[in-house]
Amino acid sequence: MARKSILVVDDEKNQREILETILSGEGYDVTTASSGEAAMKFVESRRFDLVLTDLKMTGMSGLDLLKELTNYDKSIIVILLTAHGSVDSAVDALRLGAFDYLQKPYDSEKLLDTVSRALNKLSALDTEIVSVSPEMDKVKKLILKIAKSNSTVLIRGESGTGKELIARSMHKNSLRTNETFQAVNCAAINENLLESELFGHEKGSFTGAVGEKKGLFEIANNGTLFLDEIGELDIALQAKLLRALQEREIRRVGGVREIPVDVRVLAATNRDLLKMTEEKRFREDLYYRLNVLSIEIPPLRERRSDIPVLIDYFVKKHTRGTERTINIDSAARKLLNDYHYPGNVRQLESAVERAILLCENDTITTEDLPPEMTQGTSLAAVDGDAQFKLPPEGVNFEDVERSLIMQAMDRTDNNITKSAKLLGLTFRTLQYRLEKFGIKKDGEGNGEEVEE
Repeated sequence: MARKSILVVDDEKNQREILETILSGEGYDVTTASSGEAAMKFVESRRFDLVLTDLKMTGMSGLDLLKELTNYDKSIIVILLTAHGSVDSAVDALRLGAFDYLQKPYDSEKLLDTVSRALNKLSALDTEIVSVSPEMDKVKKLILKIAKSNSTVLIRGESGTGKELIARSMHKNSLRTNETFQAVNCAAINENLLESELFGHEKGSFTGAVGEKKGLFEIANNGTLFLDEIGELDIALQAKLLRALQEREIRRVGGVREIPVDVRVLAATNRDLLKMTEEKRFREDLYYRLNVLSIEIPPLRERRSDIPVLIDYFVKKHTRGTERTINIDSAARKLLNDYHYPGNVRQLESAVERAILLCENDTITTEDLPPEMTQGTSLAAVDGDAQFKLPPEGVNFEDVERSLIMQAMDRTDNNITKSAKLLGLTFRTLQYRLEKFGIKKDGEGNGEEVEE
C-alpha cells in the first residue's frame, strides 16, 4: 500500500524540520512548504492526503490556505497548528471544514494520534457505501469490476442518490487512487465560466482574466475528473468536451496550443440523456463516448432495507467528535423508516442531522423531524407558511416532481428565481426541469403545462 502523503506548511524552518522528523519517523511521505502560496503550488503538482499547517504565517494565513484547499480539492484533510491565543480562529477553521486543530506547544504523541485519526477518516471519507440491500450490492460489485479501467463511466440516478459517492468510490478503487480526484457540478457554474473552469484560460483572454489559470482537466491530470449533472452542459461546450475525451488534449480559453492530459472522466446525470439526444439537446456522439460503461443507482424508495442502517450511520456521523449518545424513540424511527424520500439519501441525512440538532435529552422524537415527514402529505415551504401538497400514494415520482414545481411557480407568479429558492434548486436546474415537463416560464402564463 502506498504511503500516506502529508504536506507540512509553516514559515518557521525549525518547526517544519521538527514536524518532518516526527512524521517521517512514522513512515509518512512528508513534504514541507514555507508559505501558503508555496503549499498551493505543491498541491497543484501532486496529490496530498493531508495538510498540516500553521495558522499564523506571513502572507497567506492558515485560514486562507484552508479556504484555497477546500475550493481546490475537498478530499484533502486539513489540520491546523495554533498558538494558545488563536483558539477562536481555529474554531472558525473547524466551521470551514478543517478536521481538527492542535495548540502549541503540542505533544508528539497527540500530534500522531490526530494525524492517524484524520487519515483513518480519509480511508472511509466519501467512499463508504453504506447499504445492505441486494440492489446496492450489485452496484458495489460493478464498481469493483470496472474501477481499474480507464474508460469513461456514466452514473445515472435521481438527485440525492449518491452519484458523487459512487464516483469517489470508483476512484478510490482505481489505479489512480493516489492521484487527485476533482469534481465539478456542471449546473452550479455559469455556462460562460464553465469552459474556463474545465479547460483553463490564458491571461487577458477575457475581462477579468488577470492571469493564466489551469482548468480541472489539467489539475486532474493522471487522476479522475467527475462531471456531475452532465446533462446541463451547453451544446457548444459539449463539442469541446467530446474533443478532450477523444484526443486526450485540451486548449485553454484564449490559448493557441494543445495541452495533453491523461484524465479518467466519470460523469453523472439525473436526466434521460438518450431522450435528450433525440430532442437534439445533447450530442449523440458525446452520449456514446460517455456511456462506455454505465452504473444505475436505484432511488432510496426502491431499496428500503438500506434506510435503517443509513439512519444509524448518519447519527454516528453527525455526533462523531462529540460526547453525545443519540437515541431515537420508536415513533420517530418508524416515521424515518416509512417515509418515501423524494430527495433520496440526501434528504434522509438532512432529516437526521436536523433532528440531532433539535432533540432534547439526546432522544430524537417525532417533534424533531421535518414537517414533510410528520404531516405525511405535505412538504413545508421555505417561508414556513404555505405548504406543497403531494399527490396520492403510488403516483409516479416524476408526477410528484411536476406537481411540486407547478405549485412553486404558481405561488411565485411564475418567478423562476423565487421558485428555485422555494424548491431548493439552482436557477439553471429549475429551467431544465421546466423544459423537461413542458411548463411555461416567466411571462408565458401561470405555470400551466404546455400542449405538445
